[in-house]
Amino acid sequence: MTSILVTGGTGTLGRPTVARLQGHQVRVLSRKPGPDRVVGDLTTGQGLALDGFDIVVHLATSQGKRDVEQTRNLLAAASGVRHLIVMSIAGIDRIPLPYYRYKLEAERLVAESGVPYTVLRATQFHNLVDKVLSAQRFLPAVLAPSVTLQPIAVEEVAARLAELVEQPPLNGRAPDIGGPERRTVVELARLWKDARSVRRAVLPVRVPGKTFGAFAAGDATVDGPEYGKITFAEFLR
Repeated sequence: MTSILVTGGTGTLGRPTVARLQGHQVRVLSRKPGPDRVVGDLTTGQGLALDGFDIVVHLATSQGKRDVEQTRNLLAAASGVRHLIVMSIAGIDRIPLPYYRYKLEAERLVAESGVPYTVLRATQFHNLVDKVLSAQRFLPAVLAPSVTLQPIAVEEVAARLAELVEQPPLNGRAPDIGGPERRTVVELARLWKDARSVRRAVLPVRVPGKTFGAFAAGDATVDGPEYGKITFAEFLR
């Protein structure tokens, strides 16, 4: 039985990933003790003991600059790990968001560490699109940037991570994965509006700058065949 440690195992992607890995000996890294947990802090490095784990699936994210330090601390403790699988985001090398620069730096640290690894990049999750639209509940209209996304279900990303667990390290990137549809946020917002019985109008907006220009050009989507099968409309149902 393979011994696996999952960072970020209680998060949006972590929970379905841990469920997919049942059949292996799976533990979740956490700052708080609990069943099937290993107590440690990625940000400070305190308590990070990876001895005895064959595979580490690194899903934790600070949503910011701390991702770099967390990755550095993880790598410092990962000398005996046979396979480090790192979750990342499609388009981070083309879209000039500050957070994406940190994710790209974390990928670089992993590549130069000497630890056998695989990086998986995925497009935005359905959950994220839903969250961003839901956060506008106090606005008079639903603001929808005129950019193109290819959202994917977290369950399908979890399934791909489980596949990578069964494969040897690539020491590089696995093919990027995305959902079954490329849609503008305006289209996604209208689907969301109907599914959530929202009466407010969807207002398309255009934002100047390189970041939104990259999104509008489809840089957050992936090339090749779609991996995901669940559409945003199906997620909303």
